[in-house]
Amino acid sequence: MLHSQIEHLFDHPPASFTREHFELFDEIKRCLNLGTIRAAEPDATQLSGWRANPWVKKGILLGFRMGATVDMSPENRSGIFFDKSTYQQKTFTLDDAIRIVPGGSSVRDGSHLARGVVCMPPMFVNVGAYVGENTMIDSHALVGSCAQIGRSCHISAAAQIGGVLEPVGALPVIIEDEVLLAGNSGVYEGTVVKCRAILGTGVILNRSTPVYDLVHDTVHTATASEPLIIPEEAVVVPGSRAVTHPAGQKWGLSLQCAVIVKYRDSKTDSRVQLEDFLR
Repeated sequence: MLHSQIEHLFDHPPASFTREHFELFDEIKRCLNLGTIRAAEPDATQLSGWRANPWVKKGILLGFRMGATVDMSPENRSGIFFDKSTYQQKTFTLDDAIRIVPGGSSVRDGSHLARGVVCMPPMFVNVGAYVGENTMIDSHALVGSCAQIGRSCHISAAAQIGGVLEPVGALPVIIEDEVLLAGNSGVYEGTVVKCRAILGTGVILNRSTPVYDLVHDTVHTATASEPLIIPEEAVVVPGSRAVTHPAGQKWGLSLQCAVIVKYRDSKTDSRVQLEDFLR
């Protein structure tokens, strides 16, 4: 019922939105907050293991159509904020079992943070995002709109996880369980990072990034129909590849890429174990 109502309202916008329309939007936002509906969800029939839910993204976009820009500044005027009335800052209680360390973090309403999530300041989680249990989002990290983050991940300082709302059928960035994104890494354009992978400091992944797997002597790339997929337990570091164009050869140019140098082993696990003490 919610699915069909959202589809109809999105595809046939009225001249003005009624109380019933706002109640419908509040319901989809409530479900997003609870994590009972998601902008993307696991699907074993897909090569990536995931599929987008366009109708959910349509519901999120409706909020931007329906809302008016209002003053959201705190009463003490410690900051000046103007945003859509439909997307207030998400509120929590102690019973949610989420740590939000003081210092200027923000989580937008319509996103889901599961129990045990740790938010180090300042960080930002955008609408439609899903963050699994016991994941740490470190300082200056971004979880973009509709990004799906698994449990027990570490999103390190200044890591950027891109967001996507349009086109509504586009798969958002997927970070599966127990993934470590090191500082200043970035994952964009619907890239899927499978369970227990590690992205080293400064790794940038998008649809144009080739990933060279030294272990299996293969190259991972996105296609017209499939995103870039990082295999389970891969350890990925920044790399470069020579430009073969004559001018590039003359100037000694190279282009950014990423390299899988190994897959996780006991030595790797011991090096990342320290983060558990911070939770």
